[in-house]
Amino acid sequence: MLDAVIVGTGPNGLAAAVTLARAGLSVRVYERNDTIGGGARTSELTLPGFHHDVCSAVHPMAYASEFFHRFRLPERIQFATPDLSYAHPLDGGQAALAWRDLERTADGLGLDGNAWHELFAPLKDSVDEVSDIISHSMLRVPKHPITLTKFGLRILEQGSPLWNLRWRTEAAPALLTGALAHSIRPLPNIAPTAAGLVLALYAHAGGWPIPIGGSQVIADAMATDAMAHGAEIVTGYEVETLDDVPPARATILDTNAAQVRMLAGNRLPPAYAKALSRFRPGQAAAKVDFALSDPVPWANPRLSAAPTLHLGGTRGEIAHAENRVARGIHAEHPYVLVSQPSVLDATRAPAGKHVLWAYAHVPRGSDVDQTETVIRQIERFAPGFRDVILESNSMTAADLGDYNPNYIGGDIAAGDVNLRQLIARPVPSPDPWRTPVTGLYICSASTPPGPGVHGIGGWRAALSALRNEFGITTLPDLTPDSSRK
Repeated sequence: MLDAVIVGTGPNGLAAAVTLARAGLSVRVYERNDTIGGGARTSELTLPGFHHDVCSAVHPMAYASEFFHRFRLPERIQFATPDLSYAHPLDGGQAALAWRDLERTADGLGLDGNAWHELFAPLKDSVDEVSDIISHSMLRVPKHPITLTKFGLRILEQGSPLWNLRWRTEAAPALLTGALAHSIRPLPNIAPTAAGLVLALYAHAGGWPIPIGGSQVIADAMATDAMAHGAEIVTGYEVETLDDVPPARATILDTNAAQVRMLAGNRLPPAYAKALSRFRPGQAAAKVDFALSDPVPWANPRLSAAPTLHLGGTRGEIAHAENRVARGIHAEHPYVLVSQPSVLDATRAPAGKHVLWAYAHVPRGSDVDQTETVIRQIERFAPGFRDVILESNSMTAADLGDYNPNYIGGDIAAGDVNLRQLIARPVPSPDPWRTPVTGLYICSASTPPGPGVHGIGGWRAALSALRNEFGITTLPDLTPDSSRK
């Protein structure tokens, strides 16, 4: 009998494989697709030589994740970390800029500079404690009550109708709202504010790095390490029930809560199955990738240096668009998340050419092609963008759901990021990665800390399995130079 079986090779599944293999266990991982990576894949989606990230593109958690810190990810792959973490264009050629340097960011925000600095400086001074808070169950007794209080007060302010009280201009609140909107939730709102404040904080504490070669290199680095320590990875193998995998002392599912119910079936106690059924999917994203003949002709030239941009206009405009999506209505001018990695990574496109990655927020299950909508929103801030497009590739929200069953109807967060599901992800428990079924665990974005490429869900699930199934309480050494099996 195998020690451990893992279903899914997303970053969390691979993190679980690394952790268990490093503990000396026999591990086999199953993946339905022919390539590994889940939300961290890179492929030629438009033209030969243009390498596009299929799902995630920018990685604020690459430096902040405790798993990646222990794994020493930056020693294994190359990152480009820009001085300009993200940018927010406004009409008339104006722009708000979030620099890695907090003081530089505040200096550029004019009348709101002090307010921005006061919002983030206390959190930046305690960024490791913030990272620890978010990487555990919210039902754990807090280890950092002072930092939690500082964080909580800022969430309450920016996640409530009070969110405009500290601001005097349009630029600063728009810059912040671009980060808050990542969760595809109505605004203002507590849960997306918690997630967005963490993202904005990391912009000033480590930055938002881009992996050279694309997100695939992150998955490949984890897979290489897991296999070097004895793990097997089986691709092109779809698991429809737990009967499709061999028996093991621990089975870890890198799948959303709905798939856990489907895969486990009547193995789950009725009360737990009912709790999983209450875990709701969120709204969705539709994705468009572009191969470009030239750089994007941004009206504000400083935006050419920003690998990540949030398009949507003012805070009020973004909130209006997000609130319409929450009601199941396509926004005429949706929030669009843009990444232009080739401004830092020349490997992404042929010499002189560029790639551009874009998500538009849409209602879950939408089959509406967003190519023209995205082009119009980019042209609003980059007149002439249409003229540099060589080719594009569109994935509707429905297409994303077909591509990855974890993304129900295009829900890239594997579950709505609302307040209840921030606390109970997927159920209220101090160890939410462990199910009531002996040896069965969940490690997807349906568990803390939620969506993102960080590996924490897989790492936490593996540590729980090591404790509960194997009696191993010593943390496996994940460093590149640790002894191999």
